[in-house]
Amino acid sequence: MNRREFLQAVAAAAATGLPVVGACAQGSAAAARFYDSAVKPFGNVGLLHFTDCHAQLSPIYFREPNVNLGVGVAAGQPPHLVGEFLLRRFGIAPGTRDAHAFTYLDFASAARTFGQVGGFAHLATLVQRLRATRPGALLLDGGDTWQGSATALWTKGQDMVDAQKLLGVDVMTGHWEFTYGADRVKEVVERDFAGKIDFVAQNVKTADFGDPVFKPYVIRPINGVPVAIVGQAFPYTPIANPRYFVAEWTFGIQEEAMQKAVDDARAKGAQVVVVLSHNGMDVDVKMASRVTGIDAILGGHTHDGVPTPTLVANRGGRTLVGNAGSNGKFLAVLDFDVKAGRVADFRYRLLPVFSALLPADPAMDALIRRTRAPHAAKLDEKLAVTEGLLYRRGNFNGTSDQLILEALLAEKDAQIAFSPGFRWGTSLLPGQAIRMEHLMDQTAITYPYVTVNEMTGETIKTILEDVADNLFNPDPYYQQGGDMVRVGGMRYTIDPKAAMGSRISQMQIAGKPIDAAKRYKVAGWAPVSEEARAAGGEPIWDVCARYLRAQKSIPSLTLNLPVIRGMEGNPGMSA
Repeated sequence: MNRREFLQAVAAAAATGLPVVGACAQGSAAAARFYDSAVKPFGNVGLLHFTDCHAQLSPIYFREPNVNLGVGVAAGQPPHLVGEFLLRRFGIAPGTRDAHAFTYLDFASAARTFGQVGGFAHLATLVQRLRATRPGALLLDGGDTWQGSATALWTKGQDMVDAQKLLGVDVMTGHWEFTYGADRVKEVVERDFAGKIDFVAQNVKTADFGDPVFKPYVIRPINGVPVAIVGQAFPYTPIANPRYFVAEWTFGIQEEAMQKAVDDARAKGAQVVVVLSHNGMDVDVKMASRVTGIDAILGGHTHDGVPTPTLVANRGGRTLVGNAGSNGKFLAVLDFDVKAGRVADFRYRLLPVFSALLPADPAMDALIRRTRAPHAAKLDEKLAVTEGLLYRRGNFNGTSDQLILEALLAEKDAQIAFSPGFRWGTSLLPGQAIRMEHLMDQTAITYPYVTVNEMTGETIKTILEDVADNLFNPDPYYQQGGDMVRVGGMRYTIDPKAAMGSRISQMQIAGKPIDAAKRYKVAGWAPVSEEARAAGGEPIWDVCARYLRAQKSIPSLTLNLPVIRGMEGNPGMSA
């Protein structure tokens, strides 16, 4: 699609009533110009990358965090910059489209001005336009694609598999895909993806003999240049998610195996080597400093939308490390100029996908409509109305998580509630109806069981310390990439820079110190143990739906946040 065709498509979409109100308001020419610089090709190798879309087929709102703390060498470095700190580091003007896309600043007002983001029909239009100027460009999917929505859960990811094929994905790796179970993943790879999409993961092996489960990499020619895409699935899948889903597979970072895969690809003629990673950006930066021969790591998992890549030096040269955000909100464009068998130069852009500026691709739009049709009545059920902004993202809490906590406390008559520090989940603006679809965007997993247990104060502290170390261990290889468990009913103090086991203090409930020996009634959800699966328990969405129907209107929520010590002046924390 050239520029004239693009403008014509915007006008046609507006004429037929498709959601391009923002494009009309801004003017078709302005809409096209927003993407013009990215459309201009560079060099002879083009790569397009998205990640962590979490099954969001339709346009959404998604607020970026105001707390994303870095510790150790990562303190003050991308991706641990928020708000004004991020704008200054990357030279983004306040109040612009890019400022809205990359930060939480004035979110509700800016969202109403600039509209929704993502949506596979709009993403498809952008992909087609970029590919038209980049013959042979590969589209890479970093994983967390089949999970995160009601329709994905109810179809076991089939809605997303069909959308990936229509979008033209060439290569992908995974994480939440594995929570549908090993058999389901293999079924998709061997049936739906055969001859179309390569699923790569050098770090997934059989537990008995250590045989590779998937291809470690593929080599694809782009304009005569052999390009290797090496897969790195989420290393901690059997820990962060239930092991019983992938009981016969092992994961891990496997740095030595990565070096072997890179060397092997080079030996087979690859002139460009790119790692498609689901490590999380801090892990990718460390890996880039230790594994040689990688030209770029295109990463995901931590949902960090980083405008420009980090260049990491290693003994073999340097590696570009990027992270492309989440929820279909961004598309990364990486162009290499390859000369004499090696990368001579590159250009990189992380493009926000503004739905109002991109007309919906008709074929993808039709697929999405067919996918949703059998479930429309259930998805559209109005549960309540929110008076405040609902969002999930931030190291310690979000208003969507706070709502889940309050539902657990009320519905289960608990003293304390825990909710996982998931980073997926769409945002709602003040005044919007909370529909069943929105609730499922926060809760749609294959192990949704609600649990109620009696726990001692000592056990509660152990849980908080363990999760805090997963998030704030100064060695990225020991981080699992989520956010801190959300806590309701109690308060605590945290020092992220303290030693393991010493970060949590001053735990209180109803203004009184929590007794290490006393038992407290604790409600939670998403347990990873087989015992919890066997015990059952109602799904979290049923608990929350019951609560929302009774409330009808949800006032602006006050976050239950810990007192944070030792992080004064950290650019990963803003008001």
